[in-house]
Amino acid sequence: MATNSNTHSGADNAFLLGHNQLIEENSRLSYKSKRRMQKSKAANTLKAYGCDWADFVDWCAAHDEQALPTTPETIVNYINDLADDAKANTVARRITAISENHLAAGYDRERNPAKATMVRAAMAAIRREKGTFQRGKSPILMETLYLLADCFGEDIVSLRDRALIFLGFAGAFRRSELVHIQVEDLTLTPQGLMIFVPQSKGDQLGKGATIAIPYAPEAEICAVRAVEAWLRASGLHAGPLFRGFKRNQELRDHELTDKAVALIVKKYAGMAGLDPANFAGHSLRRGFATSAAQHDVDALSIMRQTRHKSEKMVHRYIEQGNLFKENPLNKMYHPHG
Repeated sequence: MATNSNTHSGADNAFLLGHNQLIEENSRLSYKSKRRMQKSKAANTLKAYGCDWADFVDWCAAHDEQALPTTPETIVNYINDLADDAKANTVARRITAISENHLAAGYDRERNPAKATMVRAAMAAIRREKGTFQRGKSPILMETLYLLADCFGEDIVSLRDRALIFLGFAGAFRRSELVHIQVEDLTLTPQGLMIFVPQSKGDQLGKGATIAIPYAPEAEICAVRAVEAWLRASGLHAGPLFRGFKRNQELRDHELTDKAVALIVKKYAGMAGLDPANFAGHSLRRGFATSAAQHDVDALSIMRQTRHKSEKMVHRYIEQGNLFKENPLNKMYHPHG
């Protein structure tokens, strides 16, 4: 495996995950098979890996190293430079991108430099030094919903935003899931609302999931009533549930972007007297999980609503939700409570 070269070609540094020549040049694969295999990873994942790979290629060019194929030593030197400013989780993702691109280039696990013991040891040292804690955005908790409820008007924009925020919380939706909801995916029942989610980040195989949202006892924070009000006001019968507006407040045909969700959450957080900088689109999903933990909902029930495949993140939400509830000082302050 080559280490140094002063004449690196563009092919040596190619990002193959987005356009794998090994697949394209395989004469035994049908056109249909090639197209589907090129879509084995989500578009956002490919975009992130592409940026990570580009950073590694730039570093290699500056240090006269070869990116593809590379060596374990090159990766270790790269991640130690990267770790001066980046978080441990960012460093780990860069290693994954390097590994995936080598796999796409035909280097199996035994020949993949990113899988070397040396690289694993270097990553372990970085994690031990920097830690893995990530400070996320503040959650929109159930009690926060009451604050937000006072900020909505009766105009059509407010009706849309109320439905988006309350449904985002109640369904523990990711931003991308929320903006992709179609009116045809909704089923109203006497108990509440059922929403079919055809595919999401945790469901790469596209099996789909149905999320149930019951009517809330208090109408002011009820996601189902908010969606019903939005549908009546908008007159929507098909297509994207959440859309933008033209200047004359006429509805657009296409769905909101996921960035718009964050802006809407920030807008009403500010109106409620909270710091908008502390909130984002993920605050809704995180808020549901944290609030559920505070109300003694078990981890498996939370996972059914959030569609998490791993208990690791859910238990993190539970721990955060119980920081005060299970705090020993509460028993000290209220010994007879």
